[in-house]
Amino acid sequence: MAQKGVQLDQETFSCSICLDLLKDPVTTPCGHSYCMNCIKSFWDEGHEKNTHSCPQCRQTKSCLQCLASFCEKHLQLHYESAPYKKHKLVEPSKKLQENVCSRHDEVMKMFCRTDQQLICYICLMEEHKGHNTVSAAAERTERQKKLEGSRQNIQQRIQDREKDVKLLQQQAEAINLSADEAVEESEKIFTELIRLLEKRSSDVKQQVRSQQKSEVSRVKELQEKLEQEITELKRKDAELKKLSHTEDHNQFLHNYPSLSPLSQSTSSIHLRPPSCFEDVTAAVSEVRDKLQDVLREKWTNVSLTWTEVDVLLPQPEPKTRAGFLKYSREITLDPNTAHKRLLLSEGNRKATLMSQQQSYYSHPDIFTDWWQVLSRESLTGRCYWEVERRGGVYVAVAYKNISRAGMLDECGYGRNDKSWALDCYSNIYTFWSNKVQTPVSGPGSSRVGVYLDHSAGILSFYSVSETMNHCSRGSS
Repeated sequence: MAQKGVQLDQETFSCSICLDLLKDPVTTPCGHSYCMNCIKSFWDEGHEKNTHSCPQCRQTKSCLQCLASFCEKHLQLHYESAPYKKHKLVEPSKKLQENVCSRHDEVMKMFCRTDQQLICYICLMEEHKGHNTVSAAAERTERQKKLEGSRQNIQQRIQDREKDVKLLQQQAEAINLSADEAVEESEKIFTELIRLLEKRSSDVKQQVRSQQKSEVSRVKELQEKLEQEITELKRKDAELKKLSHTEDHNQFLHNYPSLSPLSQSTSSIHLRPPSCFEDVTAAVSEVRDKLQDVLREKWTNVSLTWTEVDVLLPQPEPKTRAGFLKYSREITLDPNTAHKRLLLSEGNRKATLMSQQQSYYSHPDIFTDWWQVLSRESLTGRCYWEVERRGGVYVAVAYKNISRAGMLDECGYGRNDKSWALDCYSNIYTFWSNKVQTPVSGPGSSRVGVYLDHSAGILSFYSVSETMNHCSRGSS
């Protein structure tokens, strides 16, 4: 009887697919039991994907019921008589519960971009059928790219702010040096006036020191703000880095929307030489030369003049084409840089790729290995221009010292740290910067607008139609 009971239990707890003891047992509504992985593999491999039929009776009900409590009860009753190892059944962890579909009790390995949510395979075939869906891993990969782009932006801003801090430190040192020199020269001149100028010498010295303290204080205040911004950027970078290392796709996608957006940069600085104290020295020298006349008539006040540290706040980028056209620049192409297969026409404002060389003329600045050309004009300040294209072209901004010959990484637009390029192929855009390519979404157009704010380090590409559609942005 005991042996018969064991045989009966073995049949009860065996999977008819793998013929082994049930692992993670589930049962279909028709009453047949299988290992969870076995029945899922059975449905995933063949034409059973869409029907979810039972392998034994072929009923097409897709719902699975868990046999955990039933198995635990019977395994405890027959543990002594059955030659099977007892498995402890535990509650699923909170993390696993979050990864399981609440409707179908299936692991959510897919992501619905239409509804922006994680789904399981059954959801994919039912309420999300026809939606834009990808695997959770694929969605994670795409968002990881965006995250890395944000990190690169942060790191670039950190570098820029650190450079600004160094410039401010140099400015403070130059102010101190200039002030010290002005005081020293002023004291020498006033010494010659002995007692008659002692009071005025003291006044000028006090004015210089007061102005020195005031301006250095302003510089230090701006320096502290930039250092605070650097600290915040580093904290934000650490946050993004931590998220980027999250191994669990669902946890990554769950935390991704909670990221706070980057704050606007405080300012870009533009420094001027601290020459105000030189004006003090010149004024005092003039007083010395005219001392006799001045003493007989009246005292001419010596006043300090100072040009404050010029902090250039970044101007907002235009939103309309009319706004961009205020900074419009007429660009002409430089034939001394054009590859020999490029034909320049319409006053060197049009370039056409030809099947044969157009000229045997050589110039040291010519591109010899890639079909490229530079403009005659140097681009400074804020400027905007538009390019009308036919077919696939690269619209690029480059430094004048970019290599003219060599491998693609040396002189190709967007493949090095001396150029940025928007690859316009049909209606597909790709932004290139230092060999890194970033796919760009947006409506296609035969006209591309380029906006450059050199002082602020902003470079933007736009698809131009009736509206301005932003394509990509780089840091120049």
